[in-house]
Amino acid sequence: MNITIVTVGKLKEKYLKQGIDEYLKRLGPYTKMEIIELADEKAPENLSEQDMKIVKDKEGERILAKISDDTHVIALAIQGKMKSSEQLAADLDRLATYGKSKVAFVIGGSLGLSDAVMKRANDTLSFSKMTFPHQLMRLILVEQVYRAFRIVRGEPYHK
Repeated sequence: MNITIVTVGKLKEKYLKQGIDEYLKRLGPYTKMEIIELADEKAPENLSEQDMKIVKDKEGERILAKISDDTHVIALAIQGKMKSSEQLAADLDRLATYGKSKVAFVIGGSLGLSDAVMKRANDTLSFSKMTFPHQLMRLILVEQVYRAFRIVRGEPYHK
């Protein structure tokens, strides 16, 4: 299985990079994972609804340009489906079993994901009703994917 994380915004925090690198290294025996960082659209603080839609649409176009037609897309969104680690593991195992060798997780920018990206998504995922910085979500997501592979293989991992 090839897993891609398509994310808006550059990761600058060294401690987050170190954490992500550690999990990417741990994932090596299980899967190939790539992180694609896309530029975020510059936007002032006080945007109208229309301006927010324009920003999300521009970011959405960049996201969709990185996703092939044969990729199973899972959009991370607050309004997405909440799943346990075991449920995520079962979902990834099911995708692998049924020949979905390309999976992309999509993390939007600070305003979220465009309607076009949400329509393209085969599934949605929410880690919480809380809002997290999208940079931190990368680390959480990579850890949960690693945990999912350990669960599927019946290998121990702390709870």
